[in-house]
Amino acid sequence: MSQLKRIIVVAGARPNFMKIARLVERLKKNRGFECLLVHTGQHYDFVMSEVFFQELRIPKPDVFLNVGSGSHAEQTAKIMTTFEAVLLDEKPDLVVVAGDVNSTLACSLTAAKLHIKVAHIESGLRSFDRTMPEEINRIVTDALSDIYFVSEQSGVENLIREGAAKKSIHLVGSVMIDPVVRMAKAIDRSRILRRLDLKPQNYAVLTLHRPSNVDSAEMLAEIYEILSAVSERIRLVYPIHPRTSDRMQTHDLLNQFTELKDLQMIEPLGYLDFVKLVKDSRFVLTDSGSIQEETTYLHIPCLTMRDNTERPSTVEMGTNKLVGRDKKVITKAVDCILTGKWRPGRVPRYWDGKTTERILDVLANP
Repeated sequence: MSQLKRIIVVAGARPNFMKIARLVERLKKNRGFECLLVHTGQHYDFVMSEVFFQELRIPKPDVFLNVGSGSHAEQTAKIMTTFEAVLLDEKPDLVVVAGDVNSTLACSLTAAKLHIKVAHIESGLRSFDRTMPEEINRIVTDALSDIYFVSEQSGVENLIREGAAKKSIHLVGSVMIDPVVRMAKAIDRSRILRRLDLKPQNYAVLTLHRPSNVDSAEMLAEIYEILSAVSERIRLVYPIHPRTSDRMQTHDLLNQFTELKDLQMIEPLGYLDFVKLVKDSRFVLTDSGSIQEETTYLHIPCLTMRDNTERPSTVEMGTNKLVGRDKKVITKAVDCILTGKWRPGRVPRYWDGKTTERILDVLANP
């Protein structure tokens, strides 16, 4: 592969910002590269976007596409049409995308159609559940990519099975751990526990946003019963995702959740406050993907309210357990944690805060 000098790095949604922060900083300081950061605007409000740029010291985007919200098709189409103009104007050697959001799919597809090479951070992750839009994004992006940066061994095996060239697959570790390590002192300085009147280990963190959990009144009714049972055992702190709040309001259930005595619903948090909240918690109840990695690294028990995960190493090696929306399974797991019977888990290979450096080594010697 020829030398990759002119690189566009794409970010667009909250999960992307942590993944590209260090990479963009290093590329812009390296005289061997010319790096442009493109922010698609998939997440466009302050807490979901700008605060992450401030806290993680991400340089101001060179290009802001400002696509906003919409259906999957609308948002993907907006990103493709606006990003195409950027590619035609800038003529990069490589486009770097991360994760599995709509911006990842749209920008990789646009680049591939213009015969521009694509590198995918977090390649090969598979839940094997195509009802999840993220799974479709992952599969299509990997099918179009030229360089694969993989976070865990399962990703390597998935890519080989799907026909990816072995020489293009690079096991580099979890890029989600890099900012946890890099920002450790700033995270510890967070005053979020004091602001929320919390004591370490005396609360659990809740995050829920996936359509499979929050889109219907029936799902939310199940969630309510689960949270009611869990909050009888320990206080739950819930930085509520705007999408989930909207669904609760749509189904006239927001007040019902708000009235749960030991469910503390708060606004979304920036990166430093959120990681501090997780780090000092007793456990996390979530349907997120990336939080499964962060909790494994931090040795915090994680109960994932899904029936599958694209990060199996967090279950096999780490502190993660898949619990779905099964109230009995969840309350049993909570009791196991609170009585000190939870297994400690291990951190997978290369989840050490140095993933960005390994990615840079590959880009410098493709």
